[in-house]
Amino acid sequence: MKLGYIFKNKDLLTRALTHSSKSAENYERLEFLGDGILDFIVGEYLFKQSDMDEGKLTVLRSHFVSEVNLCKVFDKLQLDKDVILGKSYQGAISKAIKGDIVEAIIAGIYLDSGLEKAREFIVKTLELKNYKRVVDDNYKSQLQELIQSSFKCKMQYVTEKDDNSENFISKFFMDEDEISTGFGKSKLEAEQNAAQVAIKKLFKSY
Repeated sequence: MKLGYIFKNKDLLTRALTHSSKSAENYERLEFLGDGILDFIVGEYLFKQSDMDEGKLTVLRSHFVSEVNLCKVFDKLQLDKDVILGKSYQGAISKAIKGDIVEAIIAGIYLDSGLEKAREFIVKTLELKNYKRVVDDNYKSQLQELIQSSFKCKMQYVTEKDDNSENFISKFFMDEDEISTGFGKSKLEAEQNAAQVAIKKLFKSY
């Protein structure tokens, strides 16, 4: 384990590492608190360090707090051998659990030493200073974050094989309104393309 932080209350760390398959005294409540702290600290940092508009800030924050990124943090901290699992849990530690444990540890640090120490841990461990280097080409994820922060509607992709070629055609809808069309060699590629087109159409400043 390479936390870079020493807990005064060791029980907090133990609880942050304990899965529900092992004990009722597990990380779930800590994860709930840590999720909120993480969102706030990352949002605060990006707000203070940049002059980006709301849409870009939302997408960038979603990158740092995403399950994918938190899994990378979990692996960097070498936590896999420290997770406390019950005998009923079989197989490798899932991505969801990895992310939850990182958030639980953040909450543990907050409860152990306060918000400033939690802030220091998040800024350093998630490498927030590198925010300008983040390249997020997951347009579907970006579009979802942007729309959820600006609209209240149902989103869906209708994707099918093009009868005249080997490509796929994807149409993106908000409620009943068709917003964009994308093309690709796979279903995912077509949907990503449709999302990219929709972002440019709906959020011209992005």
